[in-house]
Amino acid sequence: MLRDHLMSAAIFGLFSFVWFGWAQETLPDQWRWPVAIASVIGALLAAFSGYLSYQHWHSATALTAQTNYRWYLIFVLGEFILAGGGAAILLKTQQSIYVAPWISLVVGSHFIALQFIFHDPSLYWLAALMIIVSLLGLFWPTPAKSALVGVNNGIILLAFSLFNLGRFLWY
Repeated sequence: MLRDHLMSAAIFGLFSFVWFGWAQETLPDQWRWPVAIASVIGALLAAFSGYLSYQHWHSATALTAQTNYRWYLIFVLGEFILAGGGAAILLKTQQSIYVAPWISLVVGSHFIALQFIFHDPSLYWLAALMIIVSLLGLFWPTPAKSALVGVNNGIILLAFSLFNLGRFLWY
C-alpha cells in the first residue's frame, strides 16, 4: 500500500542514519567521510519520505485492520524488550562488543514477523540480509564489530529506503 511504502522509506532512511552513526564507534578514519555522506542521505530520505507520508496520511495502510495494528505493536514491543534485555546482559557480562550484532539479529528477525502484517515479500530479503550481517558481526574476527554491522546495515537500510520510495513514486 502506498502509505506503507512511504513509511517504510522514512523508517528505513532514519535507521540507516542510526546504523551509520553507530558505526562511528569503531570506524576506520578512511571510512568517515563516505559513511558521513551516506548518513546524511539516510536522514534526508527519512525527512522527505516522512513528509510525503504525512501528505498521504489518509491513504490505505495494512495497519488499518485492528488485528494487524495489534500484532504490529506486539512485534515491535517484543523486539525492544528482546533487544534491550540482550544488550543489558551483554553489557553486564563485559561483552559490549557483541551488542551491535545482537541488536541487528533481533531487528533483522522482526522483519520476518512484519511480513505477515504488511504482506511484503521484500521484508524477507531485508531480514535475510540483516541476519547475515549479524552473523558476520558475531563470528568475523574483528574488534570493529559495530563498524562492520553499522556500515553494512546502514547500506542495506538505505537501499531499502530508496526501494520503497521508488515503489511509491512508481504508482
